[in-house]
Amino acid sequence: MAKGYWIVRVDVSDAEAYKAYAAANGAAFARFGGRFLARGGAFEAVAGQARARNVIVEFPSYEEALACWHSDLYQSARALQKGGAEADIVVIEGYDGPQPTLSEPAPTPGAASE
Repeated sequence: MAKGYWIVRVDVSDAEAYKAYAAANGAAFARFGGRFLARGGAFEAVAGQARARNVIVEFPSYEEALACWHSDLYQSARALQKGGAEADIVVIEGYDGPQPTLSEPAPTPGAASE
């Protein structure tokens, strides 16, 4: 079964409200098996627009990731922000399929990279 992830990009406008939210959200993450893979830290926006803070939370499954989002426990923590942050949040199913290998041919010079 594929894992589930929250991909979160945040701009904080009220540090105290965000601090209260961050202190409270751990209970919901723990209940649904969430664990932080990235929580703030250094980053470089290499394409597109960025926000000031980035977070990735891993869950045992996509269903658990969604259940956490919809839970009263998480929504209560989220309410503590009181408009103190602007966020983009995506809940996404992980991928369990084939992965790239070293035996794949190198890109042709001049070919599009994306």
